[in-house]
Amino acid sequence: MNRFQRFMYGRYGMDHLSRFLIGITLLLSIIGSLSKKSIIIYISYLFLFFVLFRMFSKNIQQRAKENRIFVQLFQRIINSFQKLKRTFFGTKTHKYYRCPGCRQTIRVPKGKGKICITCPKCRAEFIRRT
Repeated sequence: MNRFQRFMYGRYGMDHLSRFLIGITLLLSIIGSLSKKSIIIYISYLFLFFVLFRMFSKNIQQRAKENRIFVQLFQRIINSFQKLKRTFFGTKTHKYYRCPGCRQTIRVPKGKGKICITCPKCRAEFIRRT
């Protein structure tokens, strides 16, 4: 174990992007083995070699930059899915509407009946049932 720790000293190791790529590798290898398509298995090997390259790389700044870009992109995707979920399913206490003037999303409390909603961005007023 001590020899491996000395070997990994100064190398990048695992991060979020590597974990994601390992998940893709496992998924592709399962799909390739079930469908009997060797090209999919070879593609999964490419992902695996890329993960190993990233783990053993000594260019820490470049690998950290790649990971930072991946985390920002992944967080945007997660946030957009959470926003869609909140919009379609709503919450127990609020409803979401779009302003007809500026397309801003506005949150209003549920159960208030027919109310006049004023957009905080463009000050347009519209009436909706909550």
